[in-house]
Amino acid sequence: MAFLDAIHPERHIDGFSKLSGTVTFYSFVRAIALKHGAKNILDYGAGRGETFESPEALNTHLRDLRFNGAQVCACDIDSAVKSHPRSHEQVVISPDRPLPFPDGAFDLIVSDMTFEHITDPQFVASELLRVLRPGGYICARTPNKYGYVALITRLIPNSRHVGLLRHVQPDRKAEDVFPTVYRMNTPGQVRRLFKSCEVYCFTLSAEPSYFFGSAFVYRTMLVLHRFLPWFLDTTLCLFIRKPQ
Repeated sequence: MAFLDAIHPERHIDGFSKLSGTVTFYSFVRAIALKHGAKNILDYGAGRGETFESPEALNTHLRDLRFNGAQVCACDIDSAVKSHPRSHEQVVISPDRPLPFPDGAFDLIVSDMTFEHITDPQFVASELLRVLRPGGYICARTPNKYGYVALITRLIPNSRHVGLLRHVQPDRKAEDVFPTVYRMNTPGQVRRLFKSCEVYCFTLSAEPSYFFGSAFVYRTMLVLHRFLPWFLDTTLCLFIRKPQ
């Protein structure tokens, strides 16, 4: 949208702004992978890889986990994962069955905007830890349960989310919208689920995502983001390290 380039002139370089949550989150993911020599990476909740349709060179590069010789497995409950373009293996999983991987199979697990959809967090947390090697990391980005986006979303039935998103986020495709439950979306919830682990987290409010295609609404949300207390930030970034 042209008004976004006027508000963020730096977008002319590569289509992202200095507020990019994607650049922030994946910079930490890359740092962990490089520092700990991750060679086997699980992209948990990878979807069909729609994020790689972006024309932004840096965002696409950072999201591609196949760097430094790593082998990447993309998994999802949706069979659309079979078309994931930036992975070596694609696996369809069941939400109520163990992950089809051996213990300690992965050095790093990345889950981007998936935790909010998980209905059985205790089971999923135990399975993620099982397939993660000792000393490995789970890196997750997810909406903050008490952020204004999640609060509004929870007031609206899941059955109406697709219709609503046509108005507030016109570029979002219906097949990329899934029911939300927010059971792994606060630091407290995550620390209880991964109580044996080191948990590092931070919140942020990056560029507004839901603004009806309106420059006025977008500018208003930018001002709101400047004054939000941390516990109302829109996004939660989590870095969970399994004990050695």
